[in-house]
Amino acid sequence: MHFLYNLLVTLLVVLAAPVFLFRFIREEGFGRRLRQSFGFIPEEELAPVLQKDCIWLHAASVGEIVAASPIIKEISHELPDKPILISVVTSSGYDMAKRIIKDADSIIFFPLDLPYLSHSVVKRVRPSVFLLVETELWPNFLKAARHFSIPVMMVNGRISDKSVERYHYMRSILKSMLNTVEKFCMQSTIDAQYIIRLGADVQRVVVTGNTKFDQTYTNVTLKEQQTLRQGMGIEESVPVLVAGSTHPGEEEILLIAFQKVRESYPSAKLLIAPRDIIRSEEIVNLAATYGFKGILRTKFSQQSREQHDIIVLDTIGELGKVYSIGVIIYVGGSLVPRGGHNILEPAAHGKPILVGPHMFNFKETYALFSGRQACVTVYDAETLGTTFLELLNNEELRLKMSQETLAIIEENRGASRKSVMYLKELLGRIN
Repeated sequence: MHFLYNLLVTLLVVLAAPVFLFRFIREEGFGRRLRQSFGFIPEEELAPVLQKDCIWLHAASVGEIVAASPIIKEISHELPDKPILISVVTSSGYDMAKRIIKDADSIIFFPLDLPYLSHSVVKRVRPSVFLLVETELWPNFLKAARHFSIPVMMVNGRISDKSVERYHYMRSILKSMLNTVEKFCMQSTIDAQYIIRLGADVQRVVVTGNTKFDQTYTNVTLKEQQTLRQGMGIEESVPVLVAGSTHPGEEEILLIAFQKVRESYPSAKLLIAPRDIIRSEEIVNLAATYGFKGILRTKFSQQSREQHDIIVLDTIGELGKVYSIGVIIYVGGSLVPRGGHNILEPAAHGKPILVGPHMFNFKETYALFSGRQACVTVYDAETLGTTFLELLNNEELRLKMSQETLAIIEENRGASRKSVMYLKELLGRIN
C-alpha cells in the first residue's frame, strides 16, 4: 500500500506541474513556496533550528496557525531553551504565522510528502519532537520520523466525518502512521472516539480541549477598534454586521437578508470576508446586482471617501480583529453544506453569533454554544434577515448572548497548557 501511495503522490505532482508553472509565473512569492516544498530550504531559513533539538510544529493553513499560536506561546514559556520551527502548506498560513507568531525561530513551507524528500528534510533538521496540529498525517514524513526515532505528538486533534471516511481508504498505511504518534491530544470526546475508531491506541489518547479558546492574538483595544472603523469609513454610531469565511452561495443569502435590515437601519454596513479572497472582486460585483455599493478593504484608503454599503475584506489574517467591530457576526460555510467554520474567534470578542445548519465540522463547539443560547441557527435569507433585526432591536438579548459567549470562552481555557504538559512528559521520557 505504501508503494501505491508513493506512486499516486508522484503522479499527482507530475500532473500538477503545469499548474505549478502557471502559478510560478503569475503569483508573487509562489517560487519560494515551491522551492521549499521540494526541499530546497535556504540555510539561513533553518540556521536558528538546524541540529539544535528544536520543536517542529506543523500547521497546514490559517486555521491551524490560529490553533497553534497559544501552544507556541506556552512552549516558549515552559521550554525557553528549545528553538521552535513552524511549517505550513499554504501561503496564507505562512503570512498568518509571520503575522501572529513572534516566538517561532524559523517558519518554512512543509516539504511535499514525496518518497525520500521527507527523509532528506527530517535528516537535515533532526528535531527533538514533531507536533502535528489537528489531523496532518503524512505517511512519508511519519515514516522518516520513525526512522530517526523522533517522537510525534498530535495537538488540538480534530477528526471530521469526512476524514474518518477518507482515512478508511488508507487502512494499511494508517496503522503505521497512528502507531508513530506517541500522544493524541484531542479537542473533544467525539474527536477522541474517532481517532480510536481509526486505530489509535486508546492509552495514547487524551482530551485536552480546543486551543483556540486560548488564543489572544485577536485582542483589540477600543482605540484599535476606532482605527479599524476609520480605516473603512464607518462612523461610531453605525451598526456593523460581519460575515466571516463565506462560500459561494452564501453571499446571495446575506445580501437579501441585508436588504431587509436596511429597511429599518438605512445606515447599517455589511462586512463580508470570503473564505477565498480571490473571490473579493466577484462579491463587489454581486453586491451591485442587489443595489449595494461595495468596496474592497485594501482599496478603500486609495479611493475617495464616497458612500458605501458593503466592505469586502480582501486581506489575510485581519478577520479575527475585524470581528471586534461587528454588532452581530455570521460565521460562513454553514448556510451551504461545507461544514461551517470555527466560531471561537468572534466568540473571543463576546459577540452574538449566527450560523447556518451545516456545522458538521465543528459539532461539539456548535452544540456547546447553541445549547447555551450563545449562538443562533438560521436557515435561509428570511430567517437570517429576521434574526439580524431581532438582535439589532433587542440590546438586552445581545448583551445576554455576549455574556454567555464570554463565559464559555473563560470556562474552556487551558487546552494549550495541558498539551504542553503532555509534551514535557514526552520529552522527559526520551531524554
